[in-house]
Amino acid sequence: MAENEKCSSASTCSRESCEGCPSKDGAPQSFIEEMNPFSSVKKVIGVVSGKGGVGKSFVTASLAMAMREKGYEVGILDADITGPSIPKMYGVHGPAEGNDLGLFPVAAADGTKIMSVNLLMDDEEAPVIWRGPVIASTVKQFWHDVYWGDLDYLFVDMPPGTGDVPLTVFQSLPVDGIMIVTSPQELVQLIVKKAINMASMMDIPVLGLIENYSYLKCPDCGKEIKLFGDSKIEEVSAEIGVPVLGKMPLDPEYAKLADEGKFHQIKNPYLKDAVDKVEKI
Repeated sequence: MAENEKCSSASTCSRESCEGCPSKDGAPQSFIEEMNPFSSVKKVIGVVSGKGGVGKSFVTASLAMAMREKGYEVGILDADITGPSIPKMYGVHGPAEGNDLGLFPVAAADGTKIMSVNLLMDDEEAPVIWRGPVIASTVKQFWHDVYWGDLDYLFVDMPPGTGDVPLTVFQSLPVDGIMIVTSPQELVQLIVKKAINMASMMDIPVLGLIENYSYLKCPDCGKEIKLFGDSKIEEVSAEIGVPVLGKMPLDPEYAKLADEGKFHQIKNPYLKDAVDKVEKI
């Protein structure tokens, strides 16, 4: 092997020492970012979806609120940089402040700590027109530049799909597990499998599936109306071996409170199994 030739793997390298090689010492290189030195986060839970418009942010906030009600210290890292909705749902506004310890998240009415790009902008309605590397860098900064303090759980609300940001989160943050949010349509099978396969490739545990928009309850007779047809989630669950941890209805009252920035007033009993799963990690 030439002196300036780089080894491709530990099995083909004849050198005793290859500084900088990912295979050095037989262990893959870690891309995990160091967190803010003045913070401590015990568990990081990602909330993902294969497509947009399935209520991923609603599920993120619901899980955070449930854990907060149990007495845990909770934060939400809004990694949906180009479509942030968490601050609006909680009724929080910037600008976020900071000092030598880092950038401070903004506390919601129930004490949940929130960091989102919307809390850093002068105009909350201004579009974020950034390229992928800049967006990915911002997500990393939300981890190592934000003074989260002592948290039991940090929920990461990710953008839909399997692009730059989910990849950055999976590689750069110590994710303990993810919840996959979906809806009842038949195309859900393909979408869920994409998210499952990405998590598997990144060695990220999939905690469970959560179905949103499962039905609409008639306000007069109480009948459950399946607006998107019969659910396929149980079939997908059986096929991939991942449990269904919640089915949520389409509730106009939930939407109203979220739009008014009063998410902390919502009582969501439909995610009990998901909450129990998170608590037992």
